[in-house]
Amino acid sequence: MYKEISQLIMYGNLDNSSILSSMADIFNRFDNKLSSKEELVTDIYTQVKRILEVATDYGFDKNLWQNYLTYFLITNENPFSITCEKVGANDGSVNVFAKNDFKVFYNLFHYDFSFIEKELGIDCFSIISDYKAIVKKELMYNKNVSEKVQALSEKLAKAANADEFFDIVTEFYKAYGVGMFGLNKAFRISATENGKLTFNPINNMDKVVLDDLIGYEIQKKKLVENTENFVQGRKANNALLFGDSGTGKSTSIKAIVNEYYDQGLRMIEIYKHQFKDLSNVIAAIKNRNYKFIIYMDDLSFEEFEIEYKFLKAVIEGGVETKPDNILIYATSNRRHLIKETWNDSRSADRGTSRSSGRPKNRRGSRSFPARRNPSARRSRRSSHLRSGGHSCRP
Repeated sequence: MYKEISQLIMYGNLDNSSILSSMADIFNRFDNKLSSKEELVTDIYTQVKRILEVATDYGFDKNLWQNYLTYFLITNENPFSITCEKVGANDGSVNVFAKNDFKVFYNLFHYDFSFIEKELGIDCFSIISDYKAIVKKELMYNKNVSEKVQALSEKLAKAANADEFFDIVTEFYKAYGVGMFGLNKAFRISATENGKLTFNPINNMDKVVLDDLIGYEIQKKKLVENTENFVQGRKANNALLFGDSGTGKSTSIKAIVNEYYDQGLRMIEIYKHQFKDLSNVIAAIKNRNYKFIIYMDDLSFEEFEIEYKFLKAVIEGGVETKPDNILIYATSNRRHLIKETWNDSRSADRGTSRSSGRPKNRRGSRSFPARRNPSARRSRRSSHLRSGGHSCRP
């Protein structure tokens, strides 16, 4: 096995602590009699346990070794896989190196563990190659990732040769992408003290769809049209959905992401205290082959808060052109994002202008009173329409 793994080129930048690197080291010591049987068995059990931990996290079943290799392939971001995400496996010299690697993975997929099991008196590889997992509730693992990995793993196991193996993986890259963005719909961010961003997948996002939102077809139509323009590469606008609590604003955004996920739409939820990281978030996703909605829930600002300046800078743009694959969708209970004072209202009545540069939801922002409860909808609807509120006009 270590001889196979040592031949990797595009996928060869392995962490020394990774499962593959550790397995290569174990088999090297086994072949060259560099460790005792007891040491080898202990180290093998450690790596099998790690494979089981990955399987538990993602609800893998049946052949866990092949599931792990598949998971590795579709999460490994390298120049080849990212290029395939954008344009597919076009003809090019890099394919020579990539096909070398896929030949290695094809062989690893069908690796015969029987010899080492016999020599060491173990059967753990046989067990994880035909594993029956305990049925778990969906909330305990990421079902979306689990289904994709297992479906791809079964296809790869049936590949007749390394060339077919290559075609199957690269087709997956083109259809779904590579890495965490390829497998997950929605993310939150976290940042270290040195400013390094991490995108954390949101597991088991609400499966709500647009049909679950009863009524307000005009409002939904506007949101859908804007989103479709976006995912299809046409001009689209940032949008603010505002209205009373519980009227379906956040649910609408989730439904949109569920609806267009298979067309490359992803969502990144950002909280107000993270607005300072917006420029770094955009820099990290602007060259990926996905459409991203940066989602801000329950957005509003008090007089003393300055976070709006970061948002204003992103919306209005600076020296750098705003990427075409990013939109901002926000929800708010307020028509005006910054709370208005009595003096503000009197100034508006006199026709005076404000020069503070604060973002006030004017053009491009309308209420979104969608509801699941029909009776509640009827009780609210007239007041929203009377005040001029319709649906988030982007």
